[in-house]
Amino acid sequence: MYATGHYGMALLVYAPVGLLLLEVDPALAFVGGAGVVALATLPDIDMDLPLVPHREPTHSLPFVALVAAALGAVGWVVGRGSWQPLGPSPRAALFAAGIGVIGVGSHLLADMLTPAGINPFWPIPADTITLDVARADNTIANYALLGLGALAAAVVLVLGGPG
Repeated sequence: MYATGHYGMALLVYAPVGLLLLEVDPALAFVGGAGVVALATLPDIDMDLPLVPHREPTHSLPFVALVAAALGAVGWVVGRGSWQPLGPSPRAALFAAGIGVIGVGSHLLADMLTPAGINPFWPIPADTITLDVARADNTIANYALLGLGALAAAVVLVLGGPG
């Protein structure tokens, strides 16, 4: 998928989490939504890195874990400061790591919709996983995903709004 499809998938996957967070802390729900969208295209950094094959290391569960661990560590440090916008360390670390899992994980899910698919178990040799729904460059599929994600976000805002 292209960026538009990845943004939509990130919003779609985040929607149930966003709904739960709206009940607990609306500001955190919006920060989380922005975070998953910001991370939605991170795995495609491999296209700018020489010697890193596309859809291999950065399109895997170990990469999801690496990003989640790094963000969790940042969250832990932020939660130890005098200003704790994400809450105390355990909450901040869990939140940041979760945003990493959803943001990067949603990218992997979107790429599984393409014929090329991905091997989420890299570096273990395995068949790629694909649902073969649409090519990555399919404009209609990319905008359909964006539309579904935007619709899911809108439904969450309506359901999670003041009752």
